[in-house]
Amino acid sequence: MSLVAPAADLQLKSILVATDFSEASEKPLRHALAIARHYGAKFYLVHVVSSLGFTLVGPDAVNAATEAVWRDARKLEDDLVQRGALAGLRHEVIVRQGNVWEELEKVIRQEEVNLVVIGTHGRRGLGKLLLGSVAEQVFRHADCLVLTVGPGSFLENPVESARAIRPFMFAADFGGASLHALPYAISSANHFGAKLVLLHVVPSVPMPEGPRWYTPGDVMQMRENARMASLRRLEELTAQNAELAVKPEFMVEFGLPSEMILQAADTLKADGIIMGLHRSTHIGTASHMPWATAYEVVCRASCPVLTVKN
Repeated sequence: MSLVAPAADLQLKSILVATDFSEASEKPLRHALAIARHYGAKFYLVHVVSSLGFTLVGPDAVNAATEAVWRDARKLEDDLVQRGALAGLRHEVIVRQGNVWEELEKVIRQEEVNLVVIGTHGRRGLGKLLLGSVAEQVFRHADCLVLTVGPGSFLENPVESARAIRPFMFAADFGGASLHALPYAISSANHFGAKLVLLHVVPSVPMPEGPRWYTPGDVMQMRENARMASLRRLEELTAQNAELAVKPEFMVEFGLPSEMILQAADTLKADGIIMGLHRSTHIGTASHMPWATAYEVVCRASCPVLTVKN
């Protein structure tokens, strides 16, 4: 019995872009608009005035900030209308006060949002450890699909480009999250007629249990055995599912998962990376861990990253 659900054409009826009106929000906005237009989805432009201000400067200052944000939001909406970016799109501008993720979650649930598009400043290391990441809070909490557009990603979404769609890359670790996310990867590839490249990353030196000395030849053989076993598992994943419109490609790399995923995506010039995320009972802590694979990928990827939570 297949553990992978059958793929079906992905339908997006409502798309939300979370913006802070910074430069980091420009790329996600472009991508969200292009995707909404492609699918004929309703478009939500949302900003949350952080409740942190209530404890730091008081409610009067926060109310003034909210009024200023509304002016910025209306100005952005007018600019988009004048440029024709909203032509034919049903859209709504929403400004809320409170905890950023809690308010976004309310909008996502109330409006039955299918896809959240968000940018990241790419804060890593100590800066992220101290301040956390709104983007990571969103993609680790949200039950819907989340597309993160990092600072290194291209500006123009491929659906609005005249060029052919380049490969999509699916990062597979054979766990439950990957099995849940694979149908979305297949659906996306089939919808756009793109090649799907499935990548699995294994440790640099896969070592069997038990103490003994290994020669360089032993290590090379173990690596080759691990590579062939992983390739067979990748092939089995797609064989269990609906046939892909374009013949898939399978890759096995050795090393640190985040580094290998980013390197492979750059080599392929991928138009998107798709990853499954495990549910965590300690999401608040996870969003402050600078070494988390998913966050490393979304911060540094040269293309948007679609995350699917199991």
